[in-house]
Amino acid sequence: ASFEVTSIQRPFAVLAGQDTSNFGEELTSRRRAKAPTEKPRAVRHNLSAIKSTVMERILLVDDDLELCELICEYLVPEGFAVETRHDGASGLLAAQSCACDILVLDVMLPKMGGFEVLRQLRENGDETQPRLPVLMLTARGDDVDRIVGLEMGADDYLPKPFNPRELSARIRAVLRRTQNRETAKSNENVGRESIEDGILRVGDLKLNEGARRISRDDVRIELTGVEFDLLAMLMRAAGNVVSRDDLTRQVLGRKALRYDRSIDTHVSNLRRKLGRNPDGEERISSIRSVGYIFKRPS
Repeated sequence: ASFEVTSIQRPFAVLAGQDTSNFGEELTSRRRAKAPTEKPRAVRHNLSAIKSTVMERILLVDDDLELCELICEYLVPEGFAVETRHDGASGLLAAQSCACDILVLDVMLPKMGGFEVLRQLRENGDETQPRLPVLMLTARGDDVDRIVGLEMGADDYLPKPFNPRELSARIRAVLRRTQNRETAKSNENVGRESIEDGILRVGDLKLNEGARRISRDDVRIELTGVEFDLLAMLMRAAGNVVSRDDLTRQVLGRKALRYDRSIDTHVSNLRRKLGRNPDGEERISSIRSVGYIFKRPS
């Protein structure tokens, strides 16, 4: 199923840095100011039309339309694509069918409660596919709800009202943990014989992280420090896409800027120094608007 991003027509004070305490006061103000018949308005765009500027995709399931509107207003400029559903049944269907990276799920929902949505997701999940991370939202302050949600398989839990920066930070933290788990699984799939004494082997390349040495068919290849760190990160995740944001953050030690092409330049240098695989294919392939993947030899 196609995934759409929701953008909002009215500005939100948080974006200008005027209020980052929580959404509570902003929600109250809007509800008082709105005419009784006015409903939140959203404009939907096909994700493929803006995928060059959006990375992570969020499915937000909450029956509070005003809150959904505010969350979208804050997260879309942060670089997220946000798709919304307003009841549990449609939320479950969307989570099972759309290509989202994380589910932000309210506990109290019509038609099907958030806990039931979570239970069905975890019980009926496709084991061949990555596990969908879930961050739960609730107006309840009871620790029992938080514990139940986490025990049922939620990855994190945020009570309302909340600071929008905390919501964004928690989403990014959950996504990082999920990617680290998938990378660890990928390393296991490389095979025990491929990682010995701290030496990682992928095809004809041998990377010694302790000695910071890379060789192809036992012939040493000279790399810069950044090139070595970049190659090590890609080889550890061989067969899986690593986002440009994560490469920039972990290799260069800073946040990626919108028009920052530093990682692309380093990858280009690596391709030149490493050469192609024996089958003639590039060792490092680019995934447009996402990142890079180090190919395992066929």
